Amino acid sequence: MSVTGRFVRVGSADGGGADGVPLHVVVEGRGPVCVLSAGLAMAWFDWDPVVAPLVAAGRTVVRFDRPGHGLSGPATEPPTTAGEAHRIAGLLDALDLGVRAAGPVTVVGHSIAGFHAEAFARLYPERTAALVLVDGSVEESPRTVLPAAVRTAAARALGRAVTAVGLPAALGPAARRATVRASRTGGSDPAPRDLVRRCYRTGRVCRGTLLENSRYLDMAAELSALRGTHPLTAPTTVLAGHDGSAGRSALRWLSRQADLADLLGARFEVAEPAGHLVMLDRPGQVARTVLATAGQEVVRPDQSRA
Repeated sequence: MSVTGRFVRVGSADGGGADGVPLHVVVEGRGPVCVLSAGLAMAWFDWDPVVAPLVAAGRTVVRFDRPGHGLSGPATEPPTTAGEAHRIAGLLDALDLGVRAAGPVTVVGHSIAGFHAEAFARLYPERTAALVLVDGSVEESPRTVLPAAVRTAAARALGRAVTAVGLPAALGPAARRATVRASRTGGSDPAPRDLVRRCYRTGRVCRGTLLENSRYLDMAAELSALRGTHPLTAPTTVLAGHDGSAGRSALRWLSRQADLADLLGARFEVAEPAGHLVMLDRPGQVARTVLATAGQEVVRPDQSRA
């Protein structure tokens, strides 16, 4: 069963001031730090199957909800790639893990959070031990059509509208469960139902998801520019999910993930069979990949299913 954690206020996402958004964070274990950040509309408990083997292998595991996700406070501003990297750094500073951990951290980003994790590794190379991208988002030539302000305003308006008519309360948990089923190669949503209701019945999560999604291409373009100015020095692995099929879209996704690994000078690994939610379909492999990338070799097979 998933645990809930505590709330921490950190500096604003752009690195200055205080944005006043309380972040929900769960810290478990002892040893070198591993930070886990989930994808769009996901929550801290989606990492549950990966945490136990990492803690057993001597890791301090930090997982948190971005603003407007999980149990964190509402998103007040649209995110930026660098801003989310600064948020991770600010969170680590605020936690003051002390004797529980020493040295740089391994940062793990799933889906859109791969943008944030990679940006952290580039902006804070001295604080990064390793980088793992779990079926991370890929945009080879990100271009936006509408101005960012227009997309943000539309996302805010839509979020207010669907909240006002009660759609999150009526359909939020069911939509979450359907999305998880569609994003796995098999199995239902393992998240505790009480926590799913607590998070996904709220307009807060709906609005936060829409706001973050409205800036997806902007964050991709920002990361592309960052790659030209800030080298990636940490050992990196791109872990791609593949359902085992020979379908055109599945193979195209693998090709794009492999190209991303080449671009980053990273190790490329495939989790199979797995859908986009690799941490639910192949949690043992995710844990082993994290440990291997950071130079710590082994999770015994009995500690987590493959």
